[in-house]
Amino acid sequence: MASTDSNSGVRRNVVRRSALSRMVRAVTSPYYRYRHAKVLHSLRVGLAMLVSILATTGIDIPHGIWSSVTLLVVIGGLQHHGNIRKKATERALGTLLGASIGLALIVEQNLTGSLPLTYALMCIAAAVCAWFAIGSSGYVGLLTAITMCIVAGHGDNLIDVGLWRTLNVLIGIVIALAFSFALPLHATYSWRYGLAANLRECARIYTGLLDGQAISEDEQVKRFLAINKQLVQLRSLMPSVAKEIDVPQAKLEEIQRLHRAVLSSLELLATGPLMRTDAVARAAYAQQCGVQVRSVRAILLAMARGLRFGHTTQFGIPASSSLAEMSCQLAPDLSADLQGPYWLGQRLAEQVDRLRVLLLETEPNWNIERHSRSLLKT
Repeated sequence: MASTDSNSGVRRNVVRRSALSRMVRAVTSPYYRYRHAKVLHSLRVGLAMLVSILATTGIDIPHGIWSSVTLLVVIGGLQHHGNIRKKATERALGTLLGASIGLALIVEQNLTGSLPLTYALMCIAAAVCAWFAIGSSGYVGLLTAITMCIVAGHGDNLIDVGLWRTLNVLIGIVIALAFSFALPLHATYSWRYGLAANLRECARIYTGLLDGQAISEDEQVKRFLAINKQLVQLRSLMPSVAKEIDVPQAKLEEIQRLHRAVLSSLELLATGPLMRTDAVARAAYAQQCGVQVRSVRAILLAMARGLRFGHTTQFGIPASSSLAEMSCQLAPDLSADLQGPYWLGQRLAEQVDRLRVLLLETEPNWNIERHSRSLLKT
């Protein structure tokens, strides 16, 4: 009986450890954080807010609400690590400058007792901040003006009120910066996973064109709209990705351009004569171009796997392909209606091959997993 209880206890411990290990793997997995980015960001901000409340109101620091306000301003809209490094610093700088100006205005008001002078100085400071708010230092300028008003009011705050609010602002900045680096979502992972999903869908569509899959026009439009939507989202990530992996944004733009070209070629093929031809003509096209289509599909899937998993051996992007040689072949003996699809297939193969080469060139940068492993070894 004791042996049975012991075995059941061991099994329960194993189950608990297994569940805990799965939870740890899920939280630390970049793909999990990508899939649940909004949830994790919301939890991060919520926990930071709790710490802010406990650090101010919990120990009765006056005007503690401004710590939470600062926290939300600094971290509330930051999600990707590439943004956090730059914008969190800018926001913290703007907040500190605004607090300093606010304290200076309170001191000026106490020394001169002139509200008109204080108002004039506040207006001048706001105008200067607005000048910088429109340029590249927009966050710094805007938050300098906002924090100035928080600390100084309209110049009529007491010096102790200004000091307490300045302290709360500093507390909010420290908490925000501490939480901003807690399980951040790298923009590079979002870019990689989004591009991988698009390439996988492109491979599925291209294979379906050769096989003659019956897809309604509405369904086809939905599929291309989904890929295009993802394509637009990838563009918005490029500035952050470029900062994170130290790749010139022009390189990322070239990858984006080739991806768009591949998608355009597929759309032309999907709406062209290849989809309207009869079974005999389609069989002749498949016989002439099937090898190339399958090769293009294999490269698309290999790129998708490489981007998704970061592996460069078993699942990686091939170092060479035969697509370039295939695209140089003479036009086969096809009907006049299928010469256009054949030409588009040749261009599509060239675009996919150039995309493969470009991803291989930048792979040491965007393959964060391999870079982390190399750092651990050293």
